[in-house]
Amino acid sequence: MNKALSFLAIPMISSVFSVAQAQTNRVIEGILINEKSEPITGATVKLTNTGVTTSTDSEGHFAFYKLSSKVYHIEIKAIGYGKHTMEVNVKDEATNLGPVILKDQSQAIDEVAVYGKYYEHYKFDSISGSLRLKTPILELPQNIQVISSDLMADQQVFDIVDGITRNVSGATRQGHWDNQYANIRMRGSKIPAFRNGMNIEASWGPTAEDASMIERIEFVKGPAGFMLANGEPGGFYNVVTKKPTGNTKGSVTLNTGSFSTYRAAIDLDGKLRKDGKLLYRLNVAGQQKDFFTKYNYSNRVVIAPVVTYKVDSLTSLTFEYTYQGSSYLANGNYTFSPKGFADPGIANDFFYADPSMEPGKLRDHSAYIYLDHKLNEKWKLHAQMAYFNFDMQATSTWLNYMKANGDMPRYYSIGDEHGENSFGQVSLNGEEYTGSVRHRILIGADYGNKKFWGDFRTILDSIPSAPLNVYDPKYGIPGSVFPALDRSQSVKVRAGGSNYVTSTNYMSFYAHDELAFLEEKLRLSLGLRYTINETIGKTAVADRTDKAFTPRVGLSFSIDKSMSVYGLFDQSFVPVAGTDWEGNAFKPIRGNDLEAGIKKEWMGGKWISTLSAYTIARKNALVADPDPSHVVNGVSFQTQLGETRTKGVEFDITGEIIRGLNVNANYALTDSKISKDTKEENIGNITPNTAKHTANAFVSYRIQEGRVRGLGFVGSVQGMFDRAIGTTKESNFKNYLRTDGGISYQKGKYSISFMVNNLLDNRKLLTAGSISKASAAVQKLGGVDYYSYIVEARRNFRMGVTYKF
Repeated sequence: MNKALSFLAIPMISSVFSVAQAQTNRVIEGILINEKSEPITGATVKLTNTGVTTSTDSEGHFAFYKLSSKVYHIEIKAIGYGKHTMEVNVKDEATNLGPVILKDQSQAIDEVAVYGKYYEHYKFDSISGSLRLKTPILELPQNIQVISSDLMADQQVFDIVDGITRNVSGATRQGHWDNQYANIRMRGSKIPAFRNGMNIEASWGPTAEDASMIERIEFVKGPAGFMLANGEPGGFYNVVTKKPTGNTKGSVTLNTGSFSTYRAAIDLDGKLRKDGKLLYRLNVAGQQKDFFTKYNYSNRVVIAPVVTYKVDSLTSLTFEYTYQGSSYLANGNYTFSPKGFADPGIANDFFYADPSMEPGKLRDHSAYIYLDHKLNEKWKLHAQMAYFNFDMQATSTWLNYMKANGDMPRYYSIGDEHGENSFGQVSLNGEEYTGSVRHRILIGADYGNKKFWGDFRTILDSIPSAPLNVYDPKYGIPGSVFPALDRSQSVKVRAGGSNYVTSTNYMSFYAHDELAFLEEKLRLSLGLRYTINETIGKTAVADRTDKAFTPRVGLSFSIDKSMSVYGLFDQSFVPVAGTDWEGNAFKPIRGNDLEAGIKKEWMGGKWISTLSAYTIARKNALVADPDPSHVVNGVSFQTQLGETRTKGVEFDITGEIIRGLNVNANYALTDSKISKDTKEENIGNITPNTAKHTANAFVSYRIQEGRVRGLGFVGSVQGMFDRAIGTTKESNFKNYLRTDGGISYQKGKYSISFMVNNLLDNRKLLTAGSISKASAAVQKLGGVDYYSYIVEARRNFRMGVTYKF
């Protein structure tokens, strides 16, 4: 506690700096409006000769405080409007620019898509409001990478599982139940999923978000104590859903492709009232997609309406609802082999289930309510609540054991799940000055309750049919073999007798202050978070209550208006739902992160590069339980390691390099090992499911002049090297190298694109793997050790057509 109080007292030191700096009350302020006198929100306003940046609020207002007497150069950017520059000679205490009118270039938006100004859509100057902080990305003391919906569209991805990680250094996808949720790793650990600033990570979830509902995805690297729902020491990803913009526009996209893929999506954005007090956004998508494996499929429907009501000029309410429904035959696409990974004797379309099995059905509902209120010109209040209701009815199969000839006797089980999560957040954000020291202050609290029930009982210990052989699979088990399932009782009741019941409650309070000195070139970030977490178990052993303080200190310095360096120390405290094999509740994950980096904007801000180095100590790390006897109905348990230590270097570039040539490229060195463990022989092992080297590049070029103006080409390379699974001190998993390529054409409101994935038809693209040892009892039945893995699809294509109106 004394350390915490001392930490909170650090801002008092700022008064020493403020005495030494000149006192001034000079201000520049103004209001951005369009030609219809409507306020322009979210525009970026920058003092180019100092590098200080702000953004306009819901009324289009912006302001710069504590300025000196001199001429300032102002640059204003807003999507859909032309860039505006101006000079302001500050002499008096207050310089009010009044209304600044930006010309509507909505028609030019289509030209942007056609003629290569992609940096306005690929590169972001600021993080979303759901991350709370008002500091531009260039000045933040942390590595944060943002993926735009435009980049996702150019790559023809359909959901969060579909190749997103290629755009962020060090991020990898660990394939598992791809029909249900994403399993993304970064900096040595699985990172949690956030949506609109809330930690919605669940035992087997959340449902992978469809691309139609996504505005952007923010990958926050390392702990993020400024977030009101704390993240892992390795970081987290935050999906920002689409909201009303106040501009009337829309788009329709149709896709088709290999494996009977058909998809349609519509995005409508506009006003429900002419006065702009009632806005709406509606995204709807439908998809039929067969997998590359035989018989398996994933059909999906998404409906996502959002309504914003502007109560008055200071207050707005937003209501958001999302429904995601899907049906599929099997949740994953595993392959099994008695010989090794990527067994060439097993076809790429191998399917471990059977077409006669009952399809799975997933229904996911989520609802948000947001309240934004402007207290005055400097302070804003934000509050939001969310409720998630997830339900899945499914069956599954898994092998009992494997024989040397490839026979795999299977069992059959039920696979029903239900989850209910509720969240609440409130935050107060504003700016104040002590002398000439600017303070950006964030104060907040959050609450969360997560509940999960699962029924994974075995229905048939052994399916009464000939074993499936991986080298010569024969399908078509008679449907009469499978008994009718009794679901007359809810899954909540049926799960009561198992270990698949979890309940976690947490509450936390947070304060953060960014102090700016030397005309805001030097910024010191100080934060402290206090968390109370309660895990409810079936027994006293499974109950846990934990409390923790986690501090944060960051320092950022602007070398010039386009370059900054930073250093960061941050801690994390992450409640972990669930229990181990013995029913004991997991301890919270604790993490310490030290990080330093440099950020640089090039060509007038058209593209940005970020280089960072870090070291992370992570205690109570979760890994898959390596004991094969701890697998029940195809579902494995997890266990906690003592500590892992991860260090690495990451490099990212994104934006328009030269006119028409746009690049998103990255590289990461990740060295992650077990540093403490109850078993001494495990110390020094590579953290499971880690790739030491990852490198990715996505390049897009669009012709700018001539008869074929608007013709574009894209190419992509993804690589993961020196990978490790299970218990090992050396790399033991195949390298991954995938190439994609495509061609497109855009003109006016229309665009058409053609993409070929896995261009070189690499049949050894593995996203997950494990080795199972045969027990003595299994060996007596003729069983042997076997390899399980997920391999990606052979060469395939996607084609999309979009019309914007």
